Parts: sequence; C-alpha cells; structure tokens
Amino acid sequence: MDWPSRRTLTTAEQQAELLALLDRAAALKLNAVIFQVRPAADALYASRLEPWSEYLTGTQGKKPDPYWDPLEFAVREAHARHLELHAWFNPYRARFTGAKSPLAPSHIANTNPALVKRYGGYLWMDPGEPAVRHRTLRVVMDVVRRYDIDGVHIDDYFYPYPETDRRGRPLPFPDTRSWTRYRAEGGALPRDDWRRRNVDLLVQALHDSIHVAKPWVRFGISPFGIWRPGFPEQIRGFDAYAQLFADARKWLREGWLDYFTPQLYWPTTKAQQAYPVLLDWWAGENVHDRHLWPGNFTSRAGATGSGAFPVSELVEQIRVTRDQPRATGNVHFSMKSFLTNQARMNDTLVNGPYASLALPPATPWLKVPPPPVPTVAATSDGGGWQVQLSTRGRSAPWQWAVRLRTDTAWITMLLPGTASRWTTPKGMAASVLTVTALNRVGSESPPVTVSLESSSTSPTTGTRRSNGR
Repeated sequence: MDWPSRRTLTTAEQQAELLALLDRAAALKLNAVIFQVRPAADALYASRLEPWSEYLTGTQGKKPDPYWDPLEFAVREAHARHLELHAWFNPYRARFTGAKSPLAPSHIANTNPALVKRYGGYLWMDPGEPAVRHRTLRVVMDVVRRYDIDGVHIDDYFYPYPETDRRGRPLPFPDTRSWTRYRAEGGALPRDDWRRRNVDLLVQALHDSIHVAKPWVRFGISPFGIWRPGFPEQIRGFDAYAQLFADARKWLREGWLDYFTPQLYWPTTKAQQAYPVLLDWWAGENVHDRHLWPGNFTSRAGATGSGAFPVSELVEQIRVTRDQPRATGNVHFSMKSFLTNQARMNDTLVNGPYASLALPPATPWLKVPPPPVPTVAATSDGGGWQVQLSTRGRSAPWQWAVRLRTDTAWITMLLPGTASRWTTPKGMAASVLTVTALNRVGSESPPVTVSLESSSTSPTTGTRRSNGR
C-alpha cells in the first residue's frame, strides 16, 4: 500500500522511496515506524526460510538486483533518524488475492501443501496445525536474532475474515483435518475454543521467545478494535472473538505483549463504535499497565468517500488518547496520507499536537541494564556551546536525550549514544542544558543539568561541568 509504490522499481528507486518515508516520519516528529516484512509467507529481507516477496521484484523468490536487504537498510536508516523500527509479520496468510506471480518452489504451499488451505481468494496456513505455529515462530525469531529491530508487530489477521461463496453463503474455514486429529488425540475443547487456543499458543510463544532472545525487543499486537459487541454495552459491530477466534482481551489481561494497539478506526462521534468509549474500555482491561497505543485510521482523515472524516477528528482522537491516563501514544495507518499531506494534515499536526518531539514511552518491565549516568561538559565557542558527553567507565547508552531551556520553552533533541561531542544550534539562546542517557527500552538515567552563560550577542567564555552528583 505504501511501499514500494510499484513492483518494477529499481533498487535505487525503492531505496529513495523508503528514505522519503523515513524522512517524512522524522519531519513529523514521529518516533517509530512499523515496517511490514512478511505479507504472505514471504520475505522483504534476506531469508533462508521463505522466498523473496513479489512486491520487491514482481516475481516471488527473485532477489533484488542490484542486491540489497530492505530490512537491514530500513533498520539502519530509521535508527539514524532516531526512529524505532518494528518488524511487522503476518502469521498465517500464505497468498493475497491480488498476487501476480507464481508461487516460488520454496513457498510453504509447495513445500508442505497439507498445512495450507484455500479460503475464498486466499491461501491460508491452518492455525490448528502445530507445524504452522512452529514455522511462524521460527521465522520471527530468525529476524529477531539477525536484525537490530526494536519491536515485533502482528496485526488483526488470525483466522481469516469470513468469506462467502457466489450465492453469498458463509464459507467455513477448511480445518477439518487438524480438528479431527485434535479430537482423536483426546482434545476436549469445542471447536471455536480450540481455534482460539491455537492463536493463544502462538501469541504466548512469541512473547516468551522474543524476550528470551533479546529482552529489549518489544512485542505488540494490533487487533480489531472491538473485542465483542456489547463490550462495553453500547458497542455494536464485528465480533472478532467469534469470527477471527482472536481473544485480544485475554492477551492483554495475561500480559502476553508489551504494547497493545486496538484498531479504533471510527470517529469519536460514532456512537456504536465510539473511539473514546472503546479506548476507555480497553484501558480498563489493561491490568498489567502495558503500553496502550490505539490505532488510528489516519488515511481517512481529510479523505473522501465512505468512512472519511475531517482532519480535526484525527486531532480530537489524539487529544482523547492523551486525556486517557493509561494510554500513552497513537499508531497511524498508514504513511500514504502523510506522504501526500492529505488535506494539509501534516501542517495541522506539526503546528498542534506534534509540535514537540516525544520520546517513546519507557518499558520498565523488560529486564535490561539501566542507563549510565552521564558526565557533561559545556564550553562556549563564541556562537554556541560545545557539549562533551561521556559515562564513567561503562559502555555507551543507546541514546542521549538533550533538553535545552530557551526563553519560551524546553526543546528536546536525541543523539546517538555513540556521540561524544555535540554543538548547540546556532542562534538558539538557551540558559539551561539537561542531559539524560537512555537504554534500549527507553528508561532514562537521572538528569544532569548544566547552566549555560550566554547571550545572542556576546556569550561568556567558560566551561560548565557536571557528572550528575
């Protein structure tokens, strides 16, 4: 949908488009991007487990030429812009309805066809097959171990959304083989509960395995925004619990994730799917205080047609989110509207709620070493201040957060943890400098504050030092 714009782009054109996306995200002061790497049992990265995606070259299984690894590139360039990169996987889909090229010989539908079912216009890996769960887990963990990603993300596709035949009759999902085997082996759950358990097992296994391999990598899920109609009472709509067999409330209440992004794709004024009502209900289910970052259908803001709403509605959704104490951010779908500045939404955001940089919320329940306390020295150089950054005999932090106090506001900037020198922006008259170190889960060290003696015309020569004591 967002990238690449065509399957026939050259490597250089694909890279340029991806850089434009990341540049736009940084310009809007976003702090993370969610990058899809496995649309349909394929890979937008170098994988020995699954074939190259047709969305890169037009032919599934064909590697880019000239060769490059989009995920490796995206991680490096996102981090250079102080953006987190979360890798987005589809756990079960094996082929889109709009796929153009033949399946590669290494695709699971060819190597293990018993695990793959045709459903409507899709191919779908059967969640009831333990081998499917193991394969998805193996694919995700391969990426976690080999790439410096900040998070793993899965969305709302578990069992497929219901399809109908030509007469409009519902099509049952063809999992009789795996269901019959489960019953023959002594399984006692009703079929719908068994299906939900199949998904639960994958969610729990992903959560546990990711944190064993890399404790700082966050695991997030973006399910359909309604758990069940009637929860809360005024809510009506699609029943993801009964039809996708996705018990999203259970995953949140069990703490099987680090961030939860229910797709609240409706306006605040739509009573039967009201954004504030659903957000408050999910906040009440967030018993472990995990990150609650609702998903917004940003592409509908300022658009035309069914479901569209004005940009002011998007701003209102952000305000509602910020007023909910147990919600700490928003996830926008998708980047395309930001690229086109649809209905001048970018201008509205950067002059409003996104005027200042916001750090990703810390994830203190993940067990990683705390950040070191900085040692800071600031020296006037006649037009600004030269700032030296270091720590006492410890490895560099993940990032430095630098805050400058001007006449009107605090301004926050991020620097890579490898930076040892930094110069304050020319012409910025700041009176106070505060520095903290951040680790990979966003925890900040105690702040170190330095008083700056300068003016816009004749800064005072001198040095100010602090080691945080």
